[in-house]
Amino acid sequence: MAVAVAAGTLRTCSGVFPPASGNHQLARWRPLAPAAPAKLRLLSPALRITSAASPAAVENGSSSNTDTVPTPKVIIDQDSDPDATIVEVTLGDRLGDLLDTMSALRNLGLNVVKASVCLDSSGKHNKFAITKSSTGRKIDDPELLEAVRLTIINNMLEYHPEASSQLAMGATFGLEPPTEVVDVDIATHIEIYDDGPERSLLVVESADRPGLLVDLVKIIADINITVQSGEFDTEGLLAKAKFHVSYRGKPLIKALQQVLANSLRYFLRRPTTEDASF
Repeated sequence: MAVAVAAGTLRTCSGVFPPASGNHQLARWRPLAPAAPAKLRLLSPALRITSAASPAAVENGSSSNTDTVPTPKVIIDQDSDPDATIVEVTLGDRLGDLLDTMSALRNLGLNVVKASVCLDSSGKHNKFAITKSSTGRKIDDPELLEAVRLTIINNMLEYHPEASSQLAMGATFGLEPPTEVVDVDIATHIEIYDDGPERSLLVVESADRPGLLVDLVKIIADINITVQSGEFDTEGLLAKAKFHVSYRGKPLIKALQQVLANSLRYFLRRPTTEDASF
């Protein structure tokens, strides 16, 4: 499969994936079944990564080890393209072409239909447009989206172990745990806004951990709220999510907004609770 990668000098980050013309209905995320497990294990077969022959064969970018490690960022965007899931990976100017990452994504049963690299003041941005090999469509399964996120982070830590202390995942499968401890109560923020006549916008920020994306979508589905689309960002020790949600095709009324916010806040502040009652 051919992958289109921007050649030559890096270009500035503007319109790497321009939105398609016309109005499109955003693909809905498939709700998790009530009995579906909400946990993801890094050691599960779906998350095993084929290592490259050597870091030098893959990482063609700057590998200088300066004192200041940039904040790693992984963005999973379900909004900007109606046909593909957009993934963006940034680690200052340290990332190369990420050919190993694209190979690992293919091992998850995904196609990388487009890839591009751009540069701005925050560093080099690697963007991929990915689809499911079985359907040719964007990813609608929260568990697979979380597998994509953990696969990319694991690859980043494999070739840039210096980023381990900058990521919450460093405590789970990195070489060095984060030096800073995030206070979950302080870091957790939940806001809900009306976003047109048919949906609301849910914004969640909290301490990151493996399986968080799956758990958030499951909690929302457990109170019969539909997740239409969204974006999930991993930024250092924090996770930031934006979900377009609705209840029976309408925005959430104030009472339901409060129920949703309370459910998420209760769960996020007690991440080890197994059988929480909402």
